[in-house]
Amino acid sequence: MNSLWNDKEAEAFKDDPKGLRAYTSRLLGQDPNLVLHGGGNTSVKLEEKDFFGENETVLFCKGSGRDLGTIEVAGFAPLRLNALLKLAELETLSDTDMVDQQRVAMLDPNAPNASVEAILHAIIPHRYVDHTHADAIIALTNTENAEDKVREVFGDRILIVPYLMAGFVLARKVYEITKDINWDDYDGMVLMKHGLFTFDDDARSSYENTIDLVSKAEAYLEAKNATQLAKPKGTHEPDLLTLAKVRKSVSEARGVSVLAKWDSRPSLVGYSELEDIADIGTRGPVTPDHSILTKRIPLILDRPIEEAIETFGKNYQAYFDENQASGMTRLDLAPRWIIWPGQGTISLGATYSEAGKISDIAEHTAKVVQHSESLGGWKALSPKNVFDVEYWELEQAKLKKNKATLPLQGKVALVSGAASGIGKACAEQLHAAGAAVVATDLNPAITNIFNSPTLIGKVCDVTDKVALQESVHTAVSTFGGLDIIVSNAGIFPQGQYIDQMDDKPWDSSLALNLTQHKNLLRYGIPFLRHGIDPTIIFIGTKNIPAPGPGASAYSVAKAGLNQLMRVAALELGAEGIRVNIVHPDSVFDTAIWAGGVLEARAEKYGLTVEEYMSRNVMKTPVASLEVANMVASMAGTTFLKTTGAQITVDGGNDRVI
Repeated sequence: MNSLWNDKEAEAFKDDPKGLRAYTSRLLGQDPNLVLHGGGNTSVKLEEKDFFGENETVLFCKGSGRDLGTIEVAGFAPLRLNALLKLAELETLSDTDMVDQQRVAMLDPNAPNASVEAILHAIIPHRYVDHTHADAIIALTNTENAEDKVREVFGDRILIVPYLMAGFVLARKVYEITKDINWDDYDGMVLMKHGLFTFDDDARSSYENTIDLVSKAEAYLEAKNATQLAKPKGTHEPDLLTLAKVRKSVSEARGVSVLAKWDSRPSLVGYSELEDIADIGTRGPVTPDHSILTKRIPLILDRPIEEAIETFGKNYQAYFDENQASGMTRLDLAPRWIIWPGQGTISLGATYSEAGKISDIAEHTAKVVQHSESLGGWKALSPKNVFDVEYWELEQAKLKKNKATLPLQGKVALVSGAASGIGKACAEQLHAAGAAVVATDLNPAITNIFNSPTLIGKVCDVTDKVALQESVHTAVSTFGGLDIIVSNAGIFPQGQYIDQMDDKPWDSSLALNLTQHKNLLRYGIPFLRHGIDPTIIFIGTKNIPAPGPGASAYSVAKAGLNQLMRVAALELGAEGIRVNIVHPDSVFDTAIWAGGVLEARAEKYGLTVEEYMSRNVMKTPVASLEVANMVASMAGTTFLKTTGAQITVDGGNDRVI
């Protein structure tokens, strides 16, 4: 492991110890082999003036849940050091009271809650303290005779603290065993199954102590030939349909729509194929803190999906019943991650961020488990110890708070023709409502228009069946399934009377305004069958109920689309898939009206452009956003029992009315 310290970067903080504390914290947080998602803690002790101008020794400790990889000075909580040291002297203290007292000790009431390990940081007398959950250290401490191995690697210059749950009990234990020691005799402190502490009065030295000690652990693993990871035994075809089925079943067990992050990297496929995976894969988390996100163990998908999830739920209920205390609220019975033999792992979260965090933990768990197993046997904490963390009083308190969720949270949508106009607005509004969205378009700019983790732009020629199928597969492989299809892509061909029309506008209109919509359904329906409140929404036109002269190529294709909607609604209704169509009109902020089309249509009706744009009953144009709002509503629960419907968003058309 290499030090990331950079003299030029550090120079900017030579007169700013808080900035330097944030800088070295980011150095730690940028390496996932040291810290994962909100894990790890850092602190610095400084002399500050309080509100009254009086000097205080202050512990600036990382705020709870803050990400070390991106933390700034504002992410630290300032606490009076003396107050924390007095707390350490108490015989007992609940973690809830500890958090409350830490808030009382804060100089800035607007700062984030301090880490639950703030008291432990206060006990260590050095100015800078760094705490990481390095994979190599965790691998050492998750083996048989772990303390002997730690001592073999580090000698006598490491303090070893037996496992205790993070919080006051751990801080009190460290206080008891260290109150009479000379801290200068030690380079660091290993907390069994919980990570590494280093410390120094110099920021760089404390940081590089971490690097040096973790490097020693890595070298030990190398010397013991314990760094090899399993490789896939062969190649496997992606099984996206099973992935969608898994996501739906887990969503039902959890009671909310979840997104599924499938990881098929070779290292995880190899892990999933280990002969004893049902054993070593379910012994527990490599550090108990992970259980708050992952639960104690993953599900092994070695049997039919529904049976596997039902069995997992029964076992989880038994685990809760065996370990619960009075008044506890049981979590749902759904797994948070799955080992899928031959395919890798699946991580499931109510948000994509949650699924991503679990996925990272799963990856590092697979690595650490194999390292520990190679060192003579992977040994996890007891279920009771893990339960105490998973059902920690601070986590239980969070369950009592009402969490607002977006209406389409956890849903997966595919929107075609999304580079501009109605399609773009639909993609944006579905995403704003909580859905993960794959937005497709022939325009290559789509990848720049939408490039966030949950709003992906993908180039797709909808007349190309292979590309169309790939767009569906992208949605499923990225987010775990498909719930919403907004079939929008289309063209408005040049207006021609029937007797003057050549074949090109007719053929291209049929291909783009009708046939490709059918093909999208063909590829999407198998996944929608395993979607959550699945729905198909076509973008039609006023021309269906009220066609105009010179628009036969467009109107006939769109009329066919309307009929396709009606038949699909009849075919799919029994499977719970809703199929509806929106008929917009007077929507002039779309690409189909560019290039003189608007002017030509106005002239055909003998109107000015302004008159043409306000020719509806309400005398007002309709914006793409207003159509998109209707689409987002139709995708949600308001239209949960509506199918085969034609909804107008046109300001009122007298011919339609």
